Amino acid sequence: MSQIGGFFDLWSPVVLLVVLVIGYLYSRFVVKGNGSSTDRAPISLAQRCSFYAGLALFYIGQGSPINYIGHHYLFSMHMLQQTLLYLVVPILIWVGTPGWLLMACMKNMVFRGIFSFFSRPLIALFMFNMLFSIYHMPFIMDYLMNNDVWLLAYHSVLLFTAFMMWFPVFCPAPELVRLSELMKMAYIFGNGVLLTPACALIIFADTIIYNMYDNVTVPFAHLSPLDDQQLGGVIMKILQEIIYGSTLAYIFFRWYRRERRDEDDLNPNEASENNQSANWNRA
Repeated sequence: MSQIGGFFDLWSPVVLLVVLVIGYLYSRFVVKGNGSSTDRAPISLAQRCSFYAGLALFYIGQGSPINYIGHHYLFSMHMLQQTLLYLVVPILIWVGTPGWLLMACMKNMVFRGIFSFFSRPLIALFMFNMLFSIYHMPFIMDYLMNNDVWLLAYHSVLLFTAFMMWFPVFCPAPELVRLSELMKMAYIFGNGVLLTPACALIIFADTIIYNMYDNVTVPFAHLSPLDDQQLGGVIMKILQEIIYGSTLAYIFFRWYRRERRDEDDLNPNEASENNQSANWNRA
């Protein structure tokens, strides 16, 4: 391969249409339709920005040149795409999803049964990391990359499990929270451990392990296939550490602030007595 594809190969109109439809439905029925019921919490500006940012990054990962170049030329671009789709987009979408919307969906028995099973922390944890590791086995990935239907099906399942994997950490509905803050931190740590072998296999391989990227002529990059392969593993690992580390810090400080607030709420009388004593001493 020495020529880059056409405009619609690089910028997918189908993915753009999907993103625009989802964005319109969110704006019309979630944001603007939120005021139709008094028991619905308002959608904050931060939530809206998070949801729309998630949609934008989904298009960048799945519908922009990153997808085409990662599929045909550079493994490093493919790993950047994987990071965006599975480690960033689900977080942003969950943060932007109101709890009442999820609870409304849970009224459907089929949805509730499927969602309740796959969102269980241990199942979600092992399902995503297992499928992600299997996907990056050389013979599996080479086969999928040459079969568009199977590739789309596998990516769809992997994206679903990515949403399930992040749900226990960023659950938008208090009624469905299953993990304490400390358990969430352990959960994130476990995710990092389970994802490490796949990255290590790619980073420390001294030969090309994916045939589809071997002997590919890249007209705009000065990387050998082996360097590109190792760079892909490094990109995935570094970005994973940044994302997981940021998530751990966010959960920790939220837990710390909640503990301090609870302590203050439990000791209002003591604080009042101390203030009265100080006033008496000054008098």
